[in-house]
Amino acid sequence: MARVCVIGAGAAGLCAARHLLVEPCVAVVDLLEQAGQLGGTWVYTENVGYDDFGLPIHTSMYKSLRTNLPKEIMGFPDFPIPESDKSYLPAKDMLAFLQDYADKHGVTDIIKFNSHVQLVIPKQGPNGELWDVTFKNLKNGVSETREYDYVFVCNGHYNTPFIPSIPGLKEFEGDVMHSHDYRVPEIFTGKRVLVIGAGPSGMDIALEITSVTQKVILSHHLKTQPRTVFPENLVQRPDVVRLDGRKVYFQDGSEDEVDVVFLCTGYLYNFPFLHETCDIVVEDNCVEPLYKHLVNINHPTMCFIGVPYYVCAFSMFDLQVRYYVRSMNGTFSLPSSAQMTEDWEEEKQDRAAKGYTKRQAHMMGPDQGGYYISLSVESGATPLAPVFTKIHNDSSEKFIDNLTQYRDDRYRIIDDQCFICY
Repeated sequence: MARVCVIGAGAAGLCAARHLLVEPCVAVVDLLEQAGQLGGTWVYTENVGYDDFGLPIHTSMYKSLRTNLPKEIMGFPDFPIPESDKSYLPAKDMLAFLQDYADKHGVTDIIKFNSHVQLVIPKQGPNGELWDVTFKNLKNGVSETREYDYVFVCNGHYNTPFIPSIPGLKEFEGDVMHSHDYRVPEIFTGKRVLVIGAGPSGMDIALEITSVTQKVILSHHLKTQPRTVFPENLVQRPDVVRLDGRKVYFQDGSEDEVDVVFLCTGYLYNFPFLHETCDIVVEDNCVEPLYKHLVNINHPTMCFIGVPYYVCAFSMFDLQVRYYVRSMNGTFSLPSSAQMTEDWEEEKQDRAAKGYTKRQAHMMGPDQGGYYISLSVESGATPLAPVFTKIHNDSSEKFIDNLTQYRDDRYRIIDDQCFICY
């Protein structure tokens, strides 16, 4: 009977625990959560910087955030988000949904809150590899080490800001901040703001702050210009070449003067608790070596839930967990380390041929459907309905082309293949 440690009680960790608790081959499930509540990135706090225990604030949630995908594809396959008259929900509704999910499946009761994981290290046991996990009770300062057969790493990847290397950024005479620390637009009142990055948060926040700013410059390298009609005080520019004083110089030769450099440049995968003998390396934001973006090839009793992005997140977590649990209980066997390595190297070559950079090693988007199929085919797990990927792609296109109004759309799933949007 297996003893399992799950690190993190966000959506991925809650989903892992939900399936492990009903799995006959599992005897113990410890769910370790650093914060005082569940929900991970869906928790909103006005605090930025460090928490009461001196640890970096985990969440990047801003006050006005609404989901950038419709709720119809944001639930779990066996636990959809309840019907309502909106498809795009505020963050507080998503947090309430996760609380309900955890309560209904008996997960809330097993969470060890205020538990900061300090070290995960593999060791050889009498019948194979085991794990020592050391975690600290933040309330009383006491650390303990427990032994496990499996480790599920579910600590999310929207918590460690990526700061790009831009000449002059460190010497910039105005303010510099990352979207991780953004909560409300008022801090930019009357200012000229350079927003760098046009991912979901960059586009959203750039639009939101136009209501209070003198001017917003949205700098990005999207291959096609968004067709969204922005307010007059927002202009788009290509990548920044350098900063000098308060001046900013762009790739097209234009220049401007700004008060704030606001970095919407994404996040880094970060696993500070993994000992080097876990043999996981993060380089240029590529986590490797992972089989199926999921299994630690060198130590297959460790898995990572939720690494891929631009996906139907909760459903993908669920499929990844069901896949991995089926390997635990003997429904199917994982390939050998050599075979897994070969598969991962092949996938990297395939992705490079499609134009993905190393930094986009875990980006799915249009390729997510094939990824879901590969997990279900290999493991025999029930697949995700193709309609999920279709809605994801439809919503993502509208996000680019109609940012100001796309959240007014309503989606309805007709069957596994078809949906309507109105």
